[in-house]
Amino acid sequence: MAAGGRRRRPLRYQSLAALVEDSQWPFLFLVSDFSYGAEDYDGEGNEEQKGPPEGSETMPYIDESPTMSPQLSARSQSVGDSISPTPPEGLAPGVEAGKGLEMRKLVLSGFLASEEIYINQLEALLLPMKPLKATATTSQPVLTIQQIETIFYKIQDIYEIHKEFYDNLCPKVQQWDSQVTMGHLFQKLASQLGVYKAFVDNYKVALETAEKCSQSNNQFQKISEELKVKGPKDSKDSHTSVTMEALLYKPIDRVTRSTLVLHDLLKHTPVDHPDYPLLQDALRISQNFLSSINEDIDPRRTAVTTPKGETRQLVKDGFLVEVSEGSRKLRHVFLFTDVLLCAKLKKTSAGKHQQYDCKWYIPLADLVFPSPEESEASPQVHPFPDHELEDMKMKISALKNEIQKEKANKGQSRAIERLKKKMFENEFLLLLNSPTIPFRIHNRNGKSYLFLLSSDYERSEWREAIQKLQKKDLQAFVLSSVELQVLTGSCFKLRTVHNIPVTSNKDTNESPGLYGFLHVIVHSAKGLKQSADLYCTLEVDSFGYFVSKAKTRVFRDTTEPKWDEEFEIELEGSQSLRILCYEKCYDKTKVNKDNNEIVDKIMGKGQIQLDPQTVETKNWHTDVIEMNGIKVEFSMKFTSRDMSLKRTPSKKQTGVFGVKISVVTKRERSKVPYIVRQCVEEVEKRGIEEVGIYRISGVATDIQALKAVFDANNKDILLMLSDMDINAIAGTLKLYFRELPEPLLTDRLYPAFMEGIALSDPAAKENCMMHLLRSLPDPNLITFLFLLEHLKRVAEKEPINKMSLHNLATVFGPTLLRPSEVESKAHLTSAADIWSHDVMAQVQVLLYYLQHPPISFAELKRNTLYFSTDV
Repeated sequence: MAAGGRRRRPLRYQSLAALVEDSQWPFLFLVSDFSYGAEDYDGEGNEEQKGPPEGSETMPYIDESPTMSPQLSARSQSVGDSISPTPPEGLAPGVEAGKGLEMRKLVLSGFLASEEIYINQLEALLLPMKPLKATATTSQPVLTIQQIETIFYKIQDIYEIHKEFYDNLCPKVQQWDSQVTMGHLFQKLASQLGVYKAFVDNYKVALETAEKCSQSNNQFQKISEELKVKGPKDSKDSHTSVTMEALLYKPIDRVTRSTLVLHDLLKHTPVDHPDYPLLQDALRISQNFLSSINEDIDPRRTAVTTPKGETRQLVKDGFLVEVSEGSRKLRHVFLFTDVLLCAKLKKTSAGKHQQYDCKWYIPLADLVFPSPEESEASPQVHPFPDHELEDMKMKISALKNEIQKEKANKGQSRAIERLKKKMFENEFLLLLNSPTIPFRIHNRNGKSYLFLLSSDYERSEWREAIQKLQKKDLQAFVLSSVELQVLTGSCFKLRTVHNIPVTSNKDTNESPGLYGFLHVIVHSAKGLKQSADLYCTLEVDSFGYFVSKAKTRVFRDTTEPKWDEEFEIELEGSQSLRILCYEKCYDKTKVNKDNNEIVDKIMGKGQIQLDPQTVETKNWHTDVIEMNGIKVEFSMKFTSRDMSLKRTPSKKQTGVFGVKISVVTKRERSKVPYIVRQCVEEVEKRGIEEVGIYRISGVATDIQALKAVFDANNKDILLMLSDMDINAIAGTLKLYFRELPEPLLTDRLYPAFMEGIALSDPAAKENCMMHLLRSLPDPNLITFLFLLEHLKRVAEKEPINKMSLHNLATVFGPTLLRPSEVESKAHLTSAADIWSHDVMAQVQVLLYYLQHPPISFAELKRNTLYFSTDV
């Protein structure tokens, strides 16, 4: 029995519905908009163990012992304070943001303190479980194994979830920075609410079992009436005595409390803070979870238990592309504790609840991943044509522009909705057709399934989640039609991913992402237990899916690799950066037959949100990303696209970088600059089969070293080129074209190229595009044709290097053909507009020439007689 307390009556709730909706909830103080039960705080930081008021079956109390700071307790508000997730008007960025962020810290500090208490309470509840289990197999058991598993059901899982959350949140709050991000932690916490669903469903049975065991066993009664809970670190009291019944109530209380905290955090988080969309998502998940709990319990709920009698819970879900009967289908895949279910969202008439239709399921006991030999025998994946993907991107960009114009002109909502519908259709097609990385699974009974993912990151996440569950003692089973119906029905309520991941489904106030160049230095990694050959890859999201953008060199036989390599990554509306750490495999027998690449082992992976306020500074921002015990240190800074468009007119006459191409060729007495010829020759000699050549970034320090050597016309150029990493040489060539005082295809002709590529009549387009080439100065034209033939030769090796004409046009188009600064200011309003309005067209111009039959300089010039050169 708790000191100074009294025995509590058993609760008789079957679900959280009565608890949440009960009108006799105790009066709440909103302390800094953070809820504490008024009954539980005696003014000295001491907690009283109380039951519900006599004669009522209301929610007993919210009983965290608030270890509040003076600032927190001084800011107590009345219960009338709004808990709307919409931020107050005064919190507009730059107005009250400072106050909001300070309040945000206070809310987080209070929540962290209560989280510590909650973890201590769960620890106290778990403490007797091990000795009770140990006696269960003896001749004189205190409780049976079944009774123990019923009373302590899911407590261990809940403890592990909150311990991980606390350990990740604590250092962020203690080492406070106004730009600190922790929305992903709350989002992950919300995504694990399935375990609470299982706990709540079992809650009544757990209490009844504990009560019966107390009455029939004195030993257990003593244990259950005086469990010792550790006090907070700063508390004078080292332990408090609490009843088991009181502790079993804690998880139910915690679900509602976490939702209130999310409301409060959103109130004090600026809309443009990177945490805002993540907290919104976490709140939406939490509210949906509470709603699902509050619905009447389906009388067939017993059908959703596993064959072992445990409540089945959702572990992970998401939209994946399945290849079925030779065509791609978008599926919503649900991973439960013992089964993988693949569902399709049914189309329903307006006003009706959405429903899922189960396409297939595999019990995890029957699920296996194929061996390389089995993959080889499987049908191969045929990638979708690049030019069709580019066309979709162009349509999406054009539709975005039209929507913005309609909104600016206050156009009809019907017209805007029609445009949004078209944009959704194109984004949906892009999402469906862009993934290429195969994820194959087999049913032990013979049926195979193939998903396509956009990144090794997702494939690893799904594989790891399944393998973790398969470590448990799982049983094979067959679901009856009723069981399958109930399980599929639960998907809608339990899902954590609600919308297809396209921009048309995003809130209007969500960040459009970053457009420009992200500079990333991958410094080092620590925490590896065994020496290995290690490298990292960098991925960013683009148009709803992730693309690999850079790769460090392999650091051989080490536990602490120090790469210190810098990369420049082009961003196209990107919001996230992923870093994956791999162990290099040199065993040529381990080849993925789907893409003919040796399968390297992922040692760890991590993701961070690209916060504009953090990265849009002149200074480098250093951070550490944690992955499976490995810590990778990296730095980054960002240059917006409008800044990157600026070309500095150069009066420099020496060197080659930043010098007019006509000056360089005249000085060298050459038709094509020496730097272009040497880089092209080296790439064709030993880089033409390199996967991702020209797309994968070279190390920035290597590129700068080559730049210096070419500028100085050093006699050791050839020796240095032969030793240099091929991606650095490719990067040097791209940098040369980017740093020209004006683009290779010139400022003067830029508007005409934009108009020419937009012509729909093939003959008119051909005449115009050839005429524009003739209009170029000779050094520009000869260099362009030289580069064109080189890129065509690179694309011939596409089956090996994965670089199609379209990929190469995407890399080089915006470098060779850019609007002048005057042009961009005259026509464009934002960085996002610059991308959507021009870059797609720039890609299409280069693609047109790459797809054209060979173009001869002599033939072009012969035809000059028949055409005017004025444009």
